[in-house]
Amino acid sequence: MERQDYRILSSVSKPARYTNNEVNAVHKNWSEVDIKIALAFPDVYEVGMGHLGFKILYSIINNREDALAERVYAPWVDMEAELRRADLPLTALESGQAIGKFDLVGFTLQYELSYSNILNMLDLSRIPRRSANRGEDDPLIMAGGPCAYNVEPIADFLDFVVLGEGEEVIHEIIDTVKDAKQQGLSRRQTLVRLSKLDGVYVPSFYEAQYDSEGNFTGIRTLEPGVPSVITKRVLKDLSKAEYPDKFVVPYVDVVHDRVMVEVLRGCTRGCRFCQAGMIYRPVRERDPEQLKQQIRALVESTGYDEISLTSLSSGDYTCIEPLVMELVDEYKDQGIAVSLPSLRVDSFAIELAQEMEKARKTGLTFAPEAGTQRLRDVINKNVTEENLYDVVRGAFAAGWYSIKLYFMIGLPTETFEDLDGIAQLAHEVLRIGREYGTSARRPEVTISVSSFVPKAHTPFQWEPQDSKETLKEKQAYLRQKLRRPGIRFNYHDVETSFLEAVFARGDRRLARVLERAVDMGCRFDGWDEHFRPDVWEKAFIECGIDPHSYANAELDVDAPLPWDHLSPGVKKRFLVNERKAAYGERTTDDCRFSHCSGCAVCFDLKVDNDLVRVGSNG
Repeated sequence: MERQDYRILSSVSKPARYTNNEVNAVHKNWSEVDIKIALAFPDVYEVGMGHLGFKILYSIINNREDALAERVYAPWVDMEAELRRADLPLTALESGQAIGKFDLVGFTLQYELSYSNILNMLDLSRIPRRSANRGEDDPLIMAGGPCAYNVEPIADFLDFVVLGEGEEVIHEIIDTVKDAKQQGLSRRQTLVRLSKLDGVYVPSFYEAQYDSEGNFTGIRTLEPGVPSVITKRVLKDLSKAEYPDKFVVPYVDVVHDRVMVEVLRGCTRGCRFCQAGMIYRPVRERDPEQLKQQIRALVESTGYDEISLTSLSSGDYTCIEPLVMELVDEYKDQGIAVSLPSLRVDSFAIELAQEMEKARKTGLTFAPEAGTQRLRDVINKNVTEENLYDVVRGAFAAGWYSIKLYFMIGLPTETFEDLDGIAQLAHEVLRIGREYGTSARRPEVTISVSSFVPKAHTPFQWEPQDSKETLKEKQAYLRQKLRRPGIRFNYHDVETSFLEAVFARGDRRLARVLERAVDMGCRFDGWDEHFRPDVWEKAFIECGIDPHSYANAELDVDAPLPWDHLSPGVKKRFLVNERKAAYGERTTDDCRFSHCSGCAVCFDLKVDNDLVRVGSNG
C-alpha cells in the first residue's frame, strides 16, 4: 500500500504483516533499476516468510545492480476487505508500489489449494486474470514450484512457467526481459524469447486437445520452434549455487522462523506416492565447510537461536553426524540449538538427537506411512517395524516422552488389515514408552493421518483417490481403534484432500471452475476456517464439470496425460515399472547406495554422476 494509506492498518489483525522495514529487508531506488520483480506468495505472510526458495530468489535478484525483488503475500481477509473498501490496489512491502507497476510478478506454486489466492491477488492488483486479456503495460506473470509440473489447471492465468530450480534461470529471465524492454519488443515477442530458455514453458503457445467424448488426447504446439516437451532446469553442483548470507527477520512469529541451510537437494528413496522424491531428483549435497560458513553468516545477520539443516531427508546427508556434532559444539555456549526437520526411521541416530536436544527433550516425529510391512513394500517405504521399535525404545530410554507418527490412508491396495496395523503400531509404541521411558512425564503417542492424493509424475499418478465416503469411514475406524489414554489421533479434512486431488490431476478445463469459485468468494482454501466445499461444489455444477472424474478415476497407463509435456527428467517408463512393482509388492533400492534404478534423470539431464550420487555403486 502507499505509505499514506497506513492508517487502515489500525483496522486489521496483525498489522506487522504489512508494515515493511524488517531487519535485512532490501530497499532499492526504482529509478536506478531496469527490472522490477514482485515475488508473490499466495498465502499469508507468516507462511510465506518461512519458505526457503523465496528467500533464495529474493537474495539472488537483489544482488544484481540492474534488478530488484520485492515481496507480496496474500492479504488476510480483513486486509482484503479494507483494500476493497478504500479502493486501493495490492502493493509490495518494500516500496509500497502497486503490483501492476512491476515488470514481472512471480508466484510460487507450493500447494494446489492456494490457486484461488493467486486469482484473488491478481484481482486485487488490478491485473487481468487471463494472460490473453493482458495488455502491453501489464506485468508478465510467471510461476514456479512443485505444482508447476502440472500447471495446466491454472495455465491460462500465467504468461510463463519455470520448471525446476531457479538459481540459474532467474538470471536468464532477467537478461531476456531487460533486453526485450530496451529493444521495445512486444509482450508476445518477449514471450517468444523466453520460450527459448531451457525449462521455460509459455502456456499460450500450446493448446490442449480433446476428442468428441471430452477425453484429453494431447498438447499441440501453436508457436514454431517451441519444444514439444519442456524439461526442468537442474543445478549440477549445489555447492556452486548462490545462497543468502542474510534473511529478512520478521516482526511477528512465522513458520520456520530460524536459520535454514539446505544440506542436500533431491531424494532417491523412491516412495511411490511422493512427488517431491521424483521431481527434485537427482540428489546433490552441499560441501560441509560451505554450510558452516553459510550458518555463521546467517547467525550473525539474523540473531536467530536455532539452526535447521533442511532437505527432504536430512538424515541421508553423507556428513550429517560430524556436521551436527561440530555445530552443536560451536554454538552450544551461545544458546543456539541445531535441528533436523526431516528424518527417516532408518537414518535416525538417538545419539545424534541427544546432542541436538540435551536441554529440551520434548517430542520426536517419524513417518512409517503405512501400518503393515506389506503396504510399506507397496509404497516402497523401506523401513520395518523393528526399525521403528528400536528407535523409539532408545528415544524413550534417553528421556523423550512424546512420539509422533505420520501415516497415510487410502493408499493403493490398502485394506482394513493395514489400518489395524496403524493401531497396533500406536499401541506398541505406547507400551514401549511405558516400559522404557525415563522422563518424569507420561509417554504420549500422536498418530497423524493424511489422505492419499495421486500426484503427477509419480508411480501412483494413475491411481484413483478413495471416495470421500470411504476415507471418512477409514478415519472413523481408526478413531475407534485408537481410543485409549496416551494416544492422540489427528486426521486431515477429506474435502480438502479431494479438491487437492482434483487440481493435482487436472487440466485446462478447470480454469473456469477456479474463476467461478473465486467470484463466489473462495480464497484461503488451505485454511479450515475459510474452506467452503459447498461453494466449490456449486462452481463445478455451474461449469458442467465432474470433479470425481479427476480425483476418483483410475487413469489409463497408455493414454496421454495433461502433464506429459512437463518433464522432471524422470522417464514415464520408470514410473510404469514402479507401479507394476508396487502391485507385485516389490521394493526398489535407493540408487545412492545400490545400483541405478533406471529413472534416467542423471543421463537425460546430463548431470555428472560423481556430483549427484554420493556413495553409489552404480
